[in-house]
Amino acid sequence: MASAGTPTLDLPAAFLCATTAGMNTAQRRIIVTGAAGFVGAAVAEHLLRAGLTVFGLDSFNAYYDVALKEARWARLTAQANFRGQRVDLSDKALTLAAFDNAAPTHIVHLAAQAGVRYGLENPQAYVDSNLSGFMNVLEAARIHKVAHLVFASSSSVYGANRTVPFAEHHTADHPMSLYAATKRGNELLAHSYAHLFKIPCTGLRFFTVYGPWGRPDMAPYKFTARLLAGTPIDVHHGGNMRRDFTFIDDIVEGVVRIIDHVPVADESWSALEPAPDGSGVAPYRIFNIGRGEPVDLIDFIRTLEKHTGKKAEINYIPIQPGEVEGTWCDTSALERAIGYKPRVSLDDGLSQTVAWFRAFYKI
Repeated sequence: MASAGTPTLDLPAAFLCATTAGMNTAQRRIIVTGAAGFVGAAVAEHLLRAGLTVFGLDSFNAYYDVALKEARWARLTAQANFRGQRVDLSDKALTLAAFDNAAPTHIVHLAAQAGVRYGLENPQAYVDSNLSGFMNVLEAARIHKVAHLVFASSSSVYGANRTVPFAEHHTADHPMSLYAATKRGNELLAHSYAHLFKIPCTGLRFFTVYGPWGRPDMAPYKFTARLLAGTPIDVHHGGNMRRDFTFIDDIVEGVVRIIDHVPVADESWSALEPAPDGSGVAPYRIFNIGRGEPVDLIDFIRTLEKHTGKKAEINYIPIQPGEVEGTWCDTSALERAIGYKPRVSLDDGLSQTVAWFRAFYKI
C-alpha cells in the first residue's frame, strides 16, 4: 500500500474560491463528521486547502478496510488547521463533548453506516449510526446554534419510485432498504429540528459517488480491483441496471457551495400541497447532487475495461434484496440554487480512478 501522501484530488483555484465566498475564515469552525470516509475526507481536505479550520470526527468502524480510512486521515492530520477526534456518534456523551471542544459554527454531517446489502446482516448498525448518531448531531447543532447543518442523504430514498429523472419533489416514502429508510428518517428528523429550534438544515441526496480514495464496497472500486487482478466480477440482474455515477470532485463542490446557501422557510410553500423538498414552517431544503446522466452497467464496465486495459470476466447473479434497477438525477434544483451542475464525465472520472488505484496499491 502506498503512503497516505499519494496522490491528491487536484482542484482548480476557482473551485477553492467557491468555499470562501462570504466567509470570514477566522470565525468559521466547521465540523466534518465521517472525516476518514470517502466523501468526508475529500470535503475536509478541500475546506482545509481553502484556509478554513476543520474539526474531523470519525469512528473508524470496520465495515471496510480501516487502513484506507487511516490513510485518508493521515492526509488531514498533516495540515495545521485540522483537528481530529475518534468518536462514535452513537455515544451521546462523547459526541456532545467533542462538539463542545470544537464549538462549531457549521456542521457537515457525512458520517453514516453505508451500504444497502449490509442491512441484511447487521441492521442494528444502521440504527446506531444513522438514527441515534444523527440525533446526537442534531442535539449538538441545537446546543451550539450552528449557522447551518448540511447532511448527507442518498438517492436510495427514492426507493420504489419509478418516475425519472428523480426529483426532490417526488415521493420518497417507499424505501427498498434499511439504509434508505434511515436516510429518509434523517431528512424528517432534520425538518423537525429546523422547525422547533430554527436550525437551518440542508439534506443532500448523493447519487452513486465514485473516484480516487473511494469505498471498497462499491462497484467502481470492486470492479477496478478485480479487473486489475484478473478475477471475475459479479454483475447483478443480468447487467440490466443503470446508475447515475457522480465523480467525487463534483460531489465536493456541491457540498461546499451549499454550506453558504443557508435555507429559509419558503413563503410560497403550500400546506395543502406540501412539497417534501422544502418547508413553509422551517429553514429546510433537500437537493439532489448527481451527474444527471444514467449509465448502463455494461457500458460502465466497458469504460473501465478501456482504462484498465483488461477484459472483464463477468459472473451474472440475481439482483440483491434492497437494490433498485436504476437511478437518474434531476439536477435542476441545485442548478437554480447555486448555479452548479456536476460536470466530470464518466470517461474522465474512471481514468482518474484507475490511475489513483494503480498508484495507491502500487500496481
